[in-house]
This record gives sequence, structure tokens and C-alpha cells, in this order.
Amino acid sequence: MERFPNLVTMFFTRAREKGDAPFLWAKREGAWIATSWAEAARQVASLATALRAIGIERGDRVMLVAENRPEWCLSDLAIMASGAITVPAYTTNTERDHAHIIENSGARAVIVSTQKLARTLMPAVLRSSTVQAVIGMEEMRLGQTGIGVHDWHALIAAHPADPARIAAEADFTREDTACIIYTSGTGGAPRGVMQHHGAILHNAAGCAAIIAEDFPATDEEVFLSFLPLSHAYEHTGGQHMPISLGGQIYYAESLDRLAANIEEVRPTIMFVVPRLFEVLRTRIAKAIAKQGGASAYLLERAIEIGTRDYDGRLRLVDRPMQAIVGTLFKPKIAKKFGGRMKAMVSGGAPLTPEVGLFFHAIGVTFLQGYGQTEAGPVISCNRPRAGIRMDSVGPPLADTEVRIAEDGEILVRGELVMHGYWRDEAATARVLKDGWLHTGDIGEIDAAGRIAITDRKKDLIINDKGDNVAPQKVEGMLTLQPEIGQAMIAGDRRPYMVALIVPDPEWTQGWCAANGDTCDFARLSENSDYRAALSAAVERTNKDLSVTERIRRFVLADGAFTIENEQMTPSLKIRRHVLRQVYGERMDALYRA
Repeated sequence: MERFPNLVTMFFTRAREKGDAPFLWAKREGAWIATSWAEAARQVASLATALRAIGIERGDRVMLVAENRPEWCLSDLAIMASGAITVPAYTTNTERDHAHIIENSGARAVIVSTQKLARTLMPAVLRSSTVQAVIGMEEMRLGQTGIGVHDWHALIAAHPADPARIAAEADFTREDTACIIYTSGTGGAPRGVMQHHGAILHNAAGCAAIIAEDFPATDEEVFLSFLPLSHAYEHTGGQHMPISLGGQIYYAESLDRLAANIEEVRPTIMFVVPRLFEVLRTRIAKAIAKQGGASAYLLERAIEIGTRDYDGRLRLVDRPMQAIVGTLFKPKIAKKFGGRMKAMVSGGAPLTPEVGLFFHAIGVTFLQGYGQTEAGPVISCNRPRAGIRMDSVGPPLADTEVRIAEDGEILVRGELVMHGYWRDEAATARVLKDGWLHTGDIGEIDAAGRIAITDRKKDLIINDKGDNVAPQKVEGMLTLQPEIGQAMIAGDRRPYMVALIVPDPEWTQGWCAANGDTCDFARLSENSDYRAALSAAVERTNKDLSVTERIRRFVLADGAFTIENEQMTPSLKIRRHVLRQVYGERMDALYRA
């Protein structure tokens, strides 16, 4: 693959090569509508020219607040093409979050998609001393703001530009900052990670090499984008990597419509997070259990044989059943995933090995990767030809150095590493030392060069005896139980582990129906039989845990951990500090019970 000097040049090169071929797809009024590469290049060039016309200068920051949609990609590319720096922001951000990002980045303009998102955004904009323009992708009625308000489409129409000219003016280098991505903050206020063009290009090339070298060639790669584009994982993997391959990008309608969109779009590659795998595993298992009969039997055999195959213990007598499963069962599962899925790439948090084994057994190829925003964000990824291990996140990408420090911390060096945190030299100095990124993750490297993650260094629980417990491992195992939907454990400087549990809502409904209960949660949480069923689930988990990891007591959460209540990040990781604020007293009381 070519070595591009910047992301803008890469895009315009691909657009020139692909011409009128479809590029970006969105569903409108029930039908998928495409934007061609040539039309995308025209809009990017025109919007870049418009941004300059309204006063955006080289190096200025432009905030981007929108759902996943073609305009997100086009705006991102246009901001960079104008010489400015993109500052993506989550659509789930609060007014306080927006105010922090605007103030910290010094954003000169904001591009926002809808009136609904503008309602949360505008109070922060109006308090800002730096924002001079607001650009709406859809019609905006903002009243008297004292700030220039522009229509996205009108700006493009009023500033027609030749893509070849704008491409020729893109003299940015791989060292120049492309975007400032604010981490979603599992442990506190988000910091702005300065990602340079070279970091994202390095990632795109490394990921593209895995697809080219480890999977059969296809005429064109098709991606289905649904993780937030404001997250580095989707921004690189779900946008710039497809651009590097000249692929097509479809934007999912919603999480609720994701399964249907997969069957319609038939993607070849998807980037997902472990939580989605956990949800899909539960849904598939329950759907097949309801069917009963041959389907339920074949699923049991598939998991049994798949597990033995993964462990290298496949017996000769397993071959006939393996053939039956491969002929009668796996094609039906493959159809649910579109029929041409090469791989689903999991990142953002560790995947519980048992969940990975389930998908391996039913014939869905998944690649667990590892990374963080500070590294482009992809550091490593499992590769089929290197041998996929469920407890591994694979070898590093090409041209990436990884080593393990004396205390077990994973260190990374290469072009993928950020230049630092925006306007935070102290935080930068803490993680960048002698060219090495100190990831804050604990891990090891096996003889085959594959990385295994133990846990976040700062999330490690150290009990009162000095023993270390990795909470994500225990939490993942708890949520494998059908009775448990979500969990967080605690026990730092304590004699044993305790848990905060969100019961699985579907299981709870079934329990209420079987026990003649109306499912009033306030009363249900005090029901001794209901709690006994949850205790049994915890005890089943404890059987597979060491003495120090076992859960002695638990408390029930008042409701699910969600993005809306700020107990989960937009990338679906639990916010431990928020949960400790809400439930800390109740969890501490478990030690006094």
C-alpha cells in the first residue's frame, strides 16, 4: 500500500481512482442511498473552501458533534483539508462535557447535525469566548446568538471547488496533528489526545495488511459503521481504514436495528466492542433454546466440538458431527451475519474467553485487538495465520514496538504513538518517556509474540493481604451467568471481593412469571428467593475463580448501567468512579454486614 503524506491526500487519491463508484451509504425513507467517491470529493473540497471563507485558519480547532452519517465523514475530511484540526465530541455529552472540550481545545467553530443535539451544545457554545461559527447539517433555529450560524449544504453550494486543486494544496505532513480526540473518561475528566496524520495512517496500513494477508481477496470491502465515530476506534477502523482500502461504508440506523442492517448490508468487516459480543451471544443462545429440537442439539454439539477443536483435542469420532454442524448449522448462523463476513474485530476492552469460544464454535470469525486512543488507537490484533488465542490480543501491528516493563506494564513505541495531550504537559510527561508510551495496562508476550492483557494497571484491585485481582476478568465471568446482566466488583485494601450486580432483565421477567410476582423492583430486591437465585449464579462463578477473586457478598444496582446515566462510556465500558460515587456506601456496608 502507498505511503501517503497525510489523510487528505489518501482520500483524494482514492476518490480519483474510484470515481462514480459508491462510497458512503445511509438509509433514507426506507432505502439505502449512496454518495459516490466523486461526489464526496466535491463536497469535501467545497466545504474546506467554505471553512476558510468564514475565517477558519490553519491549525484552528473545529468541533464535530453528530451521529454516524455521511456528513460526519465529509466534515472530518473537509476540516483537515482546510488545514484545521478536527475535535470530535460524543452525541451523548452533557452541556458540561461540551463546555470542557470547547474551553480546553479553544474550538473556533462547531459543526452539529441536529436541532436536538444543538439544544445541549449551544449553552456551552454561548459561554465560550472562542467559538465564532456554528454550522448545522440540518435546519437550525437557534434564535439570536451573536455567533455566525450557517447551513452545511448552503456553504457547500456557495463555495464550489475543484477537488484536484484542494488536493494539491494539502501539504500537511505525517507529523502534523489531524485531530484531538477526547478520551471518554472511565476514571475522570477527559483529556485531549493529539493524533497526528501518521498515527492514523500507520494504523490503517497495519489493519489493511491483516485483511489482505490473512483473508481471501474480494472485489471490494464493505464496512458497517455503528460505534461512535467520535471514538478513536471507529474513527480509524471504521472510517480511515476503509478509505485506505477504497471500500464502502454503510451507516447503521441504530443499535436496535443493527442485526437487521447486518443482514441487509452483508458487510465483510465490522468493528465491535466486547459488550456487543456478549449481547449477541445471549440473544443467539436464547433464540436457539426457544426453537428447541434439532437447532438446540446442534448448538450444544457445535460448542462441544468447537471447544475441543480450539484446545487441539478433536477426536476422530468428532469428525462426522463436525461435518453435520458445518453443513446444517453454521450456514444458518453465517446468513444472520450477512453471509460474507470475513471477521468482526473486537476492541475497546478485554473479551471474556468463554464468549470468544462461543463464536469460534458457531463459525463466526472474530479478531480480538488491543489499543488505546493514545496509540492511533490499534496496537495489536489477532491474526488467523498466527493462531488465534482467546486469551490473547495478538501480535503488534507492523512497524510497532512493544515491550513489557519490570512491573508488567505494556510499553509501546512507533509512529502510532500520540505526540501528547493537548495543553497538558504534565499528563504527557507521565505517559511518554524516552519515546515509549506507558499504556497503564498489565500484560505479557508469549513465545509467538502475542500480547496477553491482564488488566488496567490503575484498575487492579489490591486486597488487604497484597494480592492482586483483575476486576474485568471477574466481571466478565459474572455476566456469563444468565441471571446477571452487568457487574462491577470492588475490594481494594479489603479482606474479600464484593460485587454490584444488575440482574438480567429478561431472566428477571421469566423469574417473575414463574413465581407469580409483578416484578416491582423495590420489592423484588428484598425477595429472599429472588436473591437466592442470584446468589446461586455468583456461586457458580466462584467455582471457576481463585480464593482471592471470589465474591463473598453483593448488592443490587437500582437499574442498568447506561450511557444516559453516565455509568457507561459511549464505548460501553463501565465508569468505575461514577459507580463508586453512586453505590460506594452500599458496597462498603457489605463489609459491616
